[in-house]
Amino acid sequence: MTSASANENCLGWAARDPSGVLSPYEFNRRAVSSDDVLLDIAFCGMCFADVLWTRNILGTSKYPLVPGHEITGIVREVGTDVKHFKVGDRVGVGTYVNSCRECEYCCDALEVHCSEGAINTFDGIDVDGTVTKGGYSSYIVVNERYCFRIPENYPLASAAPLLCAGITVYTPMIRHNMNQPGKSLGVVGLGGLGHLAVKFGMAFGLKVTVFSTSISKREEALNLLGADKFVISSDEQQMMALSKSFDFIINTASGDIPFDTYLSLLKTAGVLVLVGFPSEVKFIPGNLILGMKSIVGSVTGGTKQTQEMLDFCASHKIYPEIEIVPIQYVNEALERLIKKDVKYRFVIDVANSIK
Repeated sequence: MTSASANENCLGWAARDPSGVLSPYEFNRRAVSSDDVLLDIAFCGMCFADVLWTRNILGTSKYPLVPGHEITGIVREVGTDVKHFKVGDRVGVGTYVNSCRECEYCCDALEVHCSEGAINTFDGIDVDGTVTKGGYSSYIVVNERYCFRIPENYPLASAAPLLCAGITVYTPMIRHNMNQPGKSLGVVGLGGLGHLAVKFGMAFGLKVTVFSTSISKREEALNLLGADKFVISSDEQQMMALSKSFDFIINTASGDIPFDTYLSLLKTAGVLVLVGFPSEVKFIPGNLILGMKSIVGSVTGGTKQTQEMLDFCASHKIYPEIEIVPIQYVNEALERLIKKDVKYRFVIDVANSIK
């Protein structure tokens, strides 16, 4: 029996060149194999990675390129050996769709760190040699291992940003024990990642301070997101007053920051986590050594922890702040994303707008 996906055109929006301009594009997905799930895409979050890849900023983009790796939808078809999903289930797909499944990291459910390299949801080379295409499209076929169950009481639109932005901050927070009530957390940057770090911090019972260069973020940080404090990071007096007062700081900004200043804010054995990508990491070694402090990095997360995070958000009623847009608006949305003109994540209503 031939899978429906074998002959059905997938409707998508793709960039054709480094201009990054997206337009309608039809292509074929692979047929559903025995351990695959086919889901009709309902929503897809918009990540800054979509800007980087559509515009070939990293120099590796393969065109035509269909971006999108924050995907939620409904299962339409399952392979004969699929055990964890059935037709009609609400599911999500995140930043990768395959891995070797044999290395120590895959065996420990840390597939994002696969020794052979996890295969990205878009613009990756899959095991069959084809280039993966992401969630700015009508449906997708994925091995069931890399699909996640969206809790029944959780909106699919809200779940989409969790599959990249959410897991990116949740993973290091759990790994470095940032879930101890009463401890102090600083969040640098208040965008798609930062606002979720604040929400997780509050849910974990932490005392949360937001650092930003923009006074305009104060009202949002304190009243919308519920942070305990807001600090203008360029104000030396405000920063000095917080010396040795934080157990944890998570930097979600990709701009350069004064690392020595932030290290001075950490308590002994404090941890500074980078999930953004500054152009350089530069600090005086003594500021790290003498306080037994750590600077660590983190990306998204493994399959087990991603499902755990989705369940945690549902049980604690943690919802990203989103702006839902039709797929015809993606070019304008990407421009606004570059200008940081979004609070705090665009989500494409794929099901109701793609034609």
